[in-house]
Amino acid sequence: MNALSGHLFALTLTIAVIAPVMPLGGAPKTAEKPAEGLPVLWRDPVGIASRNLIWGPGGEKDQPQGPFLFIKEDLHGTNPKFVIRDSAGVKWKLKVGVEAQPETAASRIVWAAGYFADEDYFVPDLIIENVPPNLKRGGKYVAANGYTRNARLKRYVEGEEKAGTWKWKENPFYGTREFNGLRVMMDLINNWDLKDANNRIFKKDGERIYLVSDLGASFATTGFGMTHKESKGNLKAYTDSKFIEKVAPPVVDFFGPGPPAVNHVFDLGNYAARFDMEWIGKDIPIADARWLGQILARLSPQQIQSAFGAAGYSPQEMADFAAVVESRIAELEKL
Repeated sequence: MNALSGHLFALTLTIAVIAPVMPLGGAPKTAEKPAEGLPVLWRDPVGIASRNLIWGPGGEKDQPQGPFLFIKEDLHGTNPKFVIRDSAGVKWKLKVGVEAQPETAASRIVWAAGYFADEDYFVPDLIIENVPPNLKRGGKYVAANGYTRNARLKRYVEGEEKAGTWKWKENPFYGTREFNGLRVMMDLINNWDLKDANNRIFKKDGERIYLVSDLGASFATTGFGMTHKESKGNLKAYTDSKFIEKVAPPVVDFFGPGPPAVNHVFDLGNYAARFDMEWIGKDIPIADARWLGQILARLSPQQIQSAFGAAGYSPQEMADFAAVVESRIAELEKL
C-alpha cells in the first residue's frame, strides 16, 4: 500500500467508525459561563522592535538560579517532566525530550506578537539534587549525580491562579481579529498539537489571561508525523513544509494544522481529534492574517534568530529556522 492509498484507507476507516458522533457544521459557540475577571487574549506589543527574544516574557531577571532541588514527577502529557525548586525558592516545571527546544523558541515568537506565553528558559546543563532512583519515566535523561541536559524550565509565576482551560470553538474571542491572528500564529510556527487541554487560563490582577500553554509540537511538520522526532523542532521538516494553501478572498486557508501520519490511524480517538483541528487553519479573513504579518514584520532578523538561540540551537540552525519564519511573515504581508 503506498502512502496516498494508506491515507485514503485511514480516512475511510476513521469516518466509518466515528461518523455517528461527528458534530455537524455551523458556527462554534461563543458563550462562556460568567467568570470573575476581564478576559484578555492579546496586548499591543508596544516597542516590539526592542523586545528581547533571548530572555522572552520572563526577562533576564526571572531566569532560573541553580542549584536545583527535585520535588516530584509530573506525569501529565507525553514528555517527561519534573517539578523542581531553584536556589531562590522559585518552583519550575522541567521538561526534557524533543519538545524542550522548539517550545522555548515558540514562546518567544508568540510573546513578541503580543500574545501571552509561559516564562520558559532553555538550560543546556544542570544538576538536580535528591532525584529518586525509581523515576516512573524520564530516568534516561538524568545521570546518577542528577546531571540533566537540554531542559526547558517553565516558571511557576507568583500571583498567578489557575482558572482552567479554554476551547478553540468556545471562547470569548471567537471571530475577533486577535483570535484569528492567534490561529495564523499557530500555522506560522507549525504547532499542530492544538488540543483544548493545551490552552490555559490563569487569573492575575483582576484579569483572566488566555494563552496556548503547550507549544512543544512546533517548528517541524504541519501534523503529527511518523515519529515525535520528525514532528517537533525538526529543521528539515519545517523548511520543507508548506504554509499558505489557498487564497480565496476574503479568506485564506493554511496547510496546518494537518492530519496525522497514516501510522497513527489505529489510535482512532486521537486520529479523529486531529482531523477536527484542521478548521483552525481554514477560512481566516485575509485582513486578519495580514494584520499579524504586519506586527511580526517589525521584528528584525536578529531578534528572530535570538528566539532560536535562546533554545540552544546552533548559529546555523538559528539562521535557517529564522529564514523560514521571515519568509512566512513576508507571505502574510503580501496577502
